[in-house]
Amino acid sequence: MSERPDLTVERELWAQGFTRIAGVDEAGRGPWAGPVVAAAVIFSPQTDLSPLLGRVDDSKRLSPQQRDALYDLILDLASAVGVGQASPKEIDALGIGPATQLAMHRALVALPFPPDYLLIDYVALPDVDLPQQALVKGDARVLSIAAASIIAKVTRDRWMMQLDEQYPGYGFAQHKGYGTRAHRNALRRLGPSPIHRRTWRPVREWDNTP
Repeated sequence: MSERPDLTVERELWAQGFTRIAGVDEAGRGPWAGPVVAAAVIFSPQTDLSPLLGRVDDSKRLSPQQRDALYDLILDLASAVGVGQASPKEIDALGIGPATQLAMHRALVALPFPPDYLLIDYVALPDVDLPQQALVKGDARVLSIAAASIIAKVTRDRWMMQLDEQYPGYGFAQHKGYGTRAHRNALRRLGPSPIHRRTWRPVREWDNTP
């Protein structure tokens, strides 16, 4: 059984006097449609986080049922949670890297109080004047980052299910905008919807907009 994220990094920072450490991660960099969503999660050093240890993991390694259960538990135990997103139009205008940073900025702004340290999965935020670490595979190592990955993933999946009702026929509720065969077939039949990323090559292939 693979090791799960733990509090090693947070405890080192808590010992240095940081008390509002935000784990930050995103969901939805790769899909052909829908926003990229970021979340920021702060756990208090005084909170008993044992219910999360051994259960929270990188969201990609959890089932939808596990993510949904942990989503509610994270909201119960976190001292602060913020969510931000960048729209498909912003992704097309900026590129996915800057759009991801924008979504992370918005997640931090959405927190009810400012963090004093950032732990981010892979991405650096040089425009944020806070001490921070961009950690490779942080969502598989650091509890607060893994928790943020779950919040971002569940939030985005739920939005895509709502968008499936608004834009029926594409199968967004099933594939969440990712590049499946069913999604490609829907693009062939229907052309891109308003929430497709039109700079993505598979979308451009079926985009007949003048």
